[in-house]
Amino acid sequence: MSAPYAHLQLAATPTSEHRPLIIALFSVFVVATLVITVWAGRQTKSAADFYAGGRQFTAFQNGLAVSGDYMSAASFLGIAGAIALFGYDGFLYSIGFLVAWLVALLLVAEPLRNSGRYTMGDVLAYRMRQRPVRTAAGTSTIVVSIFYLLAQMAGAGVLVSLLLGITSDAGKVLIVALVGVLMIVYVTIGGMKGTTWVQMVKAVLLIAGTVLITFLILLKFNFNLSDLLGTAAKNSGKGSAFLEPGLKYGKTGTSKLDFISLGIALVLGTAGLPHILIRFYTVPTAKAARKSVNWAIGIIGAFYLMTIVLGFGAAALLKPADIIASNPAGNTAAPLAALEIGGGSGSNGGAILLAVISAVAFATILAVVAGLTLASSSSFAHDIYANVIRKGKATEKEEVRAARWATVFIGAVAIVLGAFARDLNVAGLVALAFAVAASANLPTILYSLFWKRFTTQGALWSIYGGLTTAVVLVLFSPVVSGNPKTSMFKGVDFHWFPLENPGLISIPVGFLLGLIGSLLSKEEPDAGKYAELEVKSLTGVGAH
Repeated sequence: MSAPYAHLQLAATPTSEHRPLIIALFSVFVVATLVITVWAGRQTKSAADFYAGGRQFTAFQNGLAVSGDYMSAASFLGIAGAIALFGYDGFLYSIGFLVAWLVALLLVAEPLRNSGRYTMGDVLAYRMRQRPVRTAAGTSTIVVSIFYLLAQMAGAGVLVSLLLGITSDAGKVLIVALVGVLMIVYVTIGGMKGTTWVQMVKAVLLIAGTVLITFLILLKFNFNLSDLLGTAAKNSGKGSAFLEPGLKYGKTGTSKLDFISLGIALVLGTAGLPHILIRFYTVPTAKAARKSVNWAIGIIGAFYLMTIVLGFGAAALLKPADIIASNPAGNTAAPLAALEIGGGSGSNGGAILLAVISAVAFATILAVVAGLTLASSSSFAHDIYANVIRKGKATEKEEVRAARWATVFIGAVAIVLGAFARDLNVAGLVALAFAVAASANLPTILYSLFWKRFTTQGALWSIYGGLTTAVVLVLFSPVVSGNPKTSMFKGVDFHWFPLENPGLISIPVGFLLGLIGSLLSKEEPDAGKYAELEVKSLTGVGAH
């Protein structure tokens, strides 16, 4: 950071007398969620309890938990920051994340709940060769989850380091390790029941905190949106261009393609995210799964509408240089807006609001991390351990034990990689997770549910082909190298793929490989099995 902006970093960090308040709020949340987890853990007695919460949650409860799972650090911190820095173009993220739920509602939620038991692999294996497709589904789930985990761990490191004034590398690594240990405890003790209750509490806290800050920002501008937007445009230094398309996307042909690519990945990726898919199994019926998505759309929709006020409010209250000096990607725009609206740096009101919003953001990270870990450990235990390694002969007790050990292993991997990723571009990691989910998982789910000719070879080509294409293109994109300001690795340039998001290429590749692999396969699809799956997915007859 250059010398002229050094004071802005200090202004963004609470003074030492306010740190006990922040630490106290963090501690209250952590202790409360641990109590919930231990309580839920005592009720977790079977595999159905561990993987699916005993299928006892109501549509509203699951909708609240889905909201808690979906509204990640990228949603809360990232979107507000994108709007604060790029105006209209940042606001498009809010629309993309919300519209994505229509795909999940219309195409995936109900058939998936009817067709599977605990994981995506259940649906694929119903009419195909079990071992290869479960291995592929488990691999894809774990890869997507780990990249998404890295984004959350990096976000936790940035947030807590900023608030507690931690600047040493050892301190930042310790924060990442703390988040990792907490997520291991949540999942190993509480399973799906504990994780679901943590997500529900987090969703309520996040909505309440966002409502509070939104109300205070609107109050400052006398509930006059025109005044708010006008002040934001003037304060941004961009004038009317801040409220029009083109500030981030649309300047060149490449940036236009990048926007299309990002939009496709966001809209289609949600319906393939493993930690979202497993939530459909926690309700007793397909009707409840559909209703829970309706609840989630309502809750998430209200939240994303408020992120517009948070983002433009931050732009109106803060100078762009203040936001960038605190975090170049704008991830601290919402906490800084809370600090400013409460009275500014050094004020008690500002410190209290900053502490509340930061504790909510930390809660957001912990809940999403727990959901991701549960998705990947469940897929390993149920798909790879029970059905591939043990060939379906594992008992429920052995399966749950394998899931718990997998949680410890995945948590350890996330801690190690998260320690290295603490200074990396969080948006790049999130984009990779969405792109992989849309490229590898979604094509196989849709083909399996709706195409009679789909075969095991098609599923393997689609999953591994989509997965490899997405990962390779991101590795050689400007997200990883080539951009001195925003790349993961600065000072080197080995990129040859011009787009920041690979979705425009890798998603069609995933669908195309599934089609070609099936048509070239010598395997004859089982028409009877497809007919059974079709009836089961559409009616729920025989669903677990």
